[in-house]
Amino acid sequence: MLDEEIEGYLSEKSRRFFEGIRAYYEYLEAANTMAIVRLNYNDHGVTHSKIVARNALRIYEILKSHMTPNIIREGWGDEDDVKVVLLGGSFFHDVGNAVHRENHHIHGVSLARTFLEKVLSDIYRSPEHMLTDILHSIYSHYETVECLTMEAGIVKVADGTDMEGGRARIPYNRGKIDIHSVSALSIQKVTISEGQEKPLKITVEMNDHAGIFQVQEVLGKKIETSGLKEFIEISAVVSGREVKVTF
Repeated sequence: MLDEEIEGYLSEKSRRFFEGIRAYYEYLEAANTMAIVRLNYNDHGVTHSKIVARNALRIYEILKSHMTPNIIREGWGDEDDVKVVLLGGSFFHDVGNAVHRENHHIHGVSLARTFLEKVLSDIYRSPEHMLTDILHSIYSHYETVECLTMEAGIVKVADGTDMEGGRARIPYNRGKIDIHSVSALSIQKVTISEGQEKPLKITVEMNDHAGIFQVQEVLGKKIETSGLKEFIEISAVVSGREVKVTF
């Protein structure tokens, strides 16, 4: 289902790239072993990556009429190339967890380069710029790092939108009961749509006020350094009632 949703956004080069990166999903499984088995964290594997990729492509479709991606504005490529960057950043932003959670955004740049160069070389005669833009997205997905491209900002925000309760169920069932797991379990649905006050609206529905923690401390912090804050409005809905959230 997620694969079909992702493919619906893609064209020739991005389809070939999506097919090519599937050979490297094992790196994501290794990252998930570190996150779930060794650290009792939530999902950082293939499913998370697919959700982030789908959400990133959705965000791009909404924002592209309001701002121009760096790949296009700087003359490096077209819309299909933008989607290659979004896919690469979305799928491998967390791959560095396979090495260590600490500084995983740095480890991810080193690790992803070893195989992304191969995939991109099958599509591009000179893949260097596409590669470095993907690596920038991987590095700057970390909440304290400022995104310097629209593409990286989209990946970062999309990462923050994967907060529905199912993602935290494994660590919770393994006995990790803290504000992170409890707040995540309260999130029922995240919707990405066109906004009224700003171009992009992210609606987070939850069954408990604990979910506000996820909105402020996870999604909010990523939006702050995404470079896209002025384009995004957040709606938090607790048991059917909208509540004001500041970040």
